[in-house]
Amino acid sequence: MRLSKDKTQIKYNDFLTLTGIPSEALEYRLGNRSALDWIIDQYQVSTDKRSGITNDPNRLDDEEYIVRLIKQVITVSLETVKIVKSLPDLGLPND
Repeated sequence: MRLSKDKTQIKYNDFLTLTGIPSEALEYRLGNRSALDWIIDQYQVSTDKRSGITNDPNRLDDEEYIVRLIKQVITVSLETVKIVKSLPDLGLPND
């Protein structure tokens, strides 16, 4: 799973690409990266080189889980950005 260079698409696998991701969804940050970037990073299929154990976040009992999670993260990100932008200016210096 990876975000396109223009950050408007997520290539989930060879068969599924999620398109139309609003740029505002990347404005909601968790530390130094967006919530969407964090999900993409954490929900990768990976294999530990030493033990050979594979970590696969896909759920066989719910094949749409990660796609639904991405949709929820985008929705929460957009709503949070909208709320933050609607807050009044506190008059604090921009340091």
